[in-house]
Amino acid sequence: MGPVSALVLFAVIWFMVFFIVLPLRMTTQGEAGEVVPGTHTSAPADAQIGRKAKITTFWALGVWVIIAGTILSGAITVRDLDWFDRMSTPSLDD
Repeated sequence: MGPVSALVLFAVIWFMVFFIVLPLRMTTQGEAGEVVPGTHTSAPADAQIGRKAKITTFWALGVWVIIAGTILSGAITVRDLDWFDRMSTPSLDD
């Protein structure tokens, strides 16, 4: 895995984790009782994006280390994941 591939993998993992972390501990404007005119009551009262970005980076780094380590170690290869192609081709034993 090259440096660009590693960076792309981290970016994908980061955004996946971010979308999981984003709604956690969110207080809506309706729950807070202070609805800004022109917004929905389900809009966040205080999104805390910076805090959630830090949490996301922490967790994404851990997930990235596990996935990148698995890829670099060769424990799982593309051939291991290509089970559909193996089912459609005849084996040499036949």
